[in-house]
Amino acid sequence: MSLVTSPLELRSVLIATDFSQASEKPLRHAVAIARCYGAKFYLAHVVSSLGLTMAGPDAIAAAEEAVSRDAVHLEDDLVRSGALAGLRHQVIVRQGKVWPELEAIIRQEKVDLVIIGTHGRHGVGKLLLGSVAEKIFRQAGCMVLTVGPGSYQDFRVGSPRANRTLLFATDFGEASLHALPRAISSANQFGAKLVLLNVIPALPMPEGMHRCTAGDLMKMRENARMASLRRLEELTQNARLEVRPEFAVEFGVASPVSEKLLKTAEKLRVDVIIMGLHRSTHISTACHLPWATAYEVVCGASCPVLTVRN
Repeated sequence: MSLVTSPLELRSVLIATDFSQASEKPLRHAVAIARCYGAKFYLAHVVSSLGLTMAGPDAIAAAEEAVSRDAVHLEDDLVRSGALAGLRHQVIVRQGKVWPELEAIIRQEKVDLVIIGTHGRHGVGKLLLGSVAEKIFRQAGCMVLTVGPGSYQDFRVGSPRANRTLLFATDFGEASLHALPRAISSANQFGAKLVLLNVIPALPMPEGMHRCTAGDLMKMRENARMASLRRLEELTQNARLEVRPEFAVEFGVASPVSEKLLKTAEKLRVDVIIMGLHRSTHISTACHLPWATAYEVVCGASCPVLTVRN
């Protein structure tokens, strides 16, 4: 497999915010990432027309004015703190249907990375921006970084801290292979160790084998583990990684595979989880991992999760 792993370039980074306290941590990550890459920073909010249209134009105007004040205050705070010093930035406030307006901003400004927050691991409906965040996560044509409440306060990958680790979760599918060069280039750019993880959902039973002894199962498990390790090693054979990669195989038979992935990430204390996604309007088919839904990972992770579309 030939890999093109040129340095990742981010020219524009956008955070979709509702100006709540829960937005503060994703905002810190967004500003740090924009600064790290020298990208233009966009802070976007759309005043939802849902419910306001019935209330009339005065209600819409009042809502827009209130949000615009919040946006100005937030921008002033960021400027005074020095967070935006030397950083090209733009605050965008629009009114209308939220996701179509955000999608238009992403397309018009050629946004490379969108950052959103989550409230917890109880499903996509609990993402910070609710159904809007779900649509961003599922349908945005660019990379998406989700930052949950369990994530660390600041963007650690771009800091001078040593022993940084990125976890690349793969099922060897097309979407995953598309995301691999991003994972490799990110690891090289930040001098981080890349850990490639494959979680095996179930052991295939050989044809005609109706009864398996404990010894048979152990042998099958070890064979499957070794086969996955070989495939993981093959993924990086032709790639130049500055830090020697590591390979891990887990089994998701007794517990959900997403739980295995999250536990591995916590055990390794990784800084970012990276996954490949197919763009889809159906959440059940959005993630390249066929045995787990992507939102279980992004909502349960103790670190940011970068999803890369194919």
